[in-house]
Amino acid sequence: MKREGFFITLEGGDGSGKTTVLGRVAAYLQNHSMPYLITREPGGVDIAEKIRSIILDPAHTAMDARTEALLYAAARSQHLAEVVEPALQEGITVLCDRFVDSSLVYQGYARGLGIEEVWGINRFATGGRMPDLTFYLDVDPEVGLSRIAANQGREVNRLDLENLEFHQKVQAGYKLVVDSDPQRIVVLDAGRPIHMVEQDIVSVLKDRILKDF
Repeated sequence: MKREGFFITLEGGDGSGKTTVLGRVAAYLQNHSMPYLITREPGGVDIAEKIRSIILDPAHTAMDARTEALLYAAARSQHLAEVVEPALQEGITVLCDRFVDSSLVYQGYARGLGIEEVWGINRFATGGRMPDLTFYLDVDPEVGLSRIAANQGREVNRLDLENLEFHQKVQAGYKLVVDSDPQRIVVLDAGRPIHMVEQDIVSVLKDRILKDF
C-alpha cells in the first residue's frame, strides 16, 4: 500500500520570505530524492487562480470581510480537490505557500470575523484536512513591509494596501494560532539571514520527515 505524501505549508506575514524559504525546502527534498509538488494559495489550479485574481485585485477595496473569507475557502476547496489530495494519495510531498492558518489569521483575527467562525467555514471547505507540518516565518511587520517596497518584481495586491496596524494584527493573530497547535507549527525567526533560517528548517525536516521516508 502506497504511503500518503507529507503536507507541508509555509505561513507568515507579508514580506516574511516564504517564497525564498519554499525554494530551500524544495531543494532539500530534491537532494534526498523525495518527490514533491510546489503550489500556493489562493491559487494552484485554474478555478482557484481566477478566484485569487478577484480577492487580490487592488481595485476591490470595497470587498466585505465575509466575502473575502468565503472566497478564500472556495479557492481552497477547489485547490485541495484538484491538486493537493491527488498528490498526497500518490505519495508526493506537497509544499504549499499558505493554507487554512492564513484565513484564521487574516480574516478571523485581523479582519475581526473570529478565528472559530472562520475555522468553521474552512472545516467545511477542506473536510478537516490540515498540514502535517507548518513553518511559520515570524518577522517584524515593518521589516516585512520594507522588503515588499524594495522588491520591484513582486506582485502588488490588495493586502499590500493595508496599513501597518493591520499587519501588526496579523502577527498577533499568528501567535494565537501557533499557541493553539504548537506540535504542528514550527516558528522560525525570519528576521535572521536566510542561511540561519535554512539550518533550522533542515533540522526539523530531518526529525519530522526523513525519519519516516
